[in-house]
Amino acid sequence: MCIVIGMSTADVVLALLSRGPAHGYDLKRGHDTWFDQGRPLAFGQVYATLARLERDGLAAVAHTETGGGPERTVYEITPAGRARLAAWVAEPAEPAAPGADELIRKTVAALRLGLDPAGFVARQRAAHLRRMRALEQTPATDPTSRLVVEHAVAHLDADLRWLEVAAGYVSTDGAAAPVQLLHHVAAGDHSDDSPDDQSDDSPDDHSDDRSRA
Repeated sequence: MCIVIGMSTADVVLALLSRGPAHGYDLKRGHDTWFDQGRPLAFGQVYATLARLERDGLAAVAHTETGGGPERTVYEITPAGRARLAAWVAEPAEPAAPGADELIRKTVAALRLGLDPAGFVARQRAAHLRRMRALEQTPATDPTSRLVVEHAVAHLDADLRWLEVAAGYVSTDGAAAPVQLLHHVAAGDHSDDSPDDQSDDSPDDHSDDRSRA
């Protein structure tokens, strides 16, 4: 599972360039260090992003380096790029749209199609618990890395609560509940109010489950 979702690669590259001129390898390494629990940035994506930033006047070629090896193009951020970066940081992030998550799509499909919904929810819950345990045992290299991990754990915990809601729509014989009850699930509501029960469990309520997963 990728920790950082919906992030603008272009804006992150601008943030990295704001520290000083850099070539593609430096930018990839910087990205992967900042977000060491996420998906590594592909070299192809780095260079495609740099090309777009240069085209839009947000970055420019500073110089080229040879150093006895392949020629490397070093880029720098432009004043327009700094303005774009400042505007990006100042703007609150857009909350994830309901129904856009793969977890929601799969859960709704399993419930609506009757594809062993009870088994699906149980397997997904176990996968989330394993991921949470792995993240909690991963040493953070610096405070910002710890923040990234905490963000991922919080989202996984919210997903677990939502899966409990989904489990409430599965009858004791493993069949899906009536379709009209699925609108709550399809809406991506991550509250912990199930159809038959309301819980005020704290985020640590899954700790015992994590130790058993």
